[in-house]
Amino acid sequence: MKRFLSLSLLVLALFTLTFTRPALAGDLAKGAKLFSANCAACHAGGKNVVNAAKTLQKGDLEKYSMNSLEAIKTQIAKGKNAMPAFAGRLSEQEIDDVANYVLSQAEKGWS
Repeated sequence: MKRFLSLSLLVLALFTLTFTRPALAGDLAKGAKLFSANCAACHAGGKNVVNAAKTLQKGDLEKYSMNSLEAIKTQIAKGKNAMPAFAGRLSEQEIDDVANYVLSQAEKGWS
């Protein structure tokens, strides 16, 4: 019985750790400041003044497979089309902070 209980608890722990969404590691306050200074000219309020169809709204991020932290970090670092690369201007931690801020705001509907 003890073995069954121990095994059950282990399975539950592994399931919980495997399927829970990881906490956002970035500093959202710093991400907000960096976003305001570097991104808001084109993306104020989660919009996109260059390509109105590709906003930072949750639905558009999902539609264009940009709804993960890694995808957003890559876009910020490398840029694409009209968006410049920020890898030379922002540190990896700053890029992480901005990406976490973008995901957080998208979840809240940019309110």
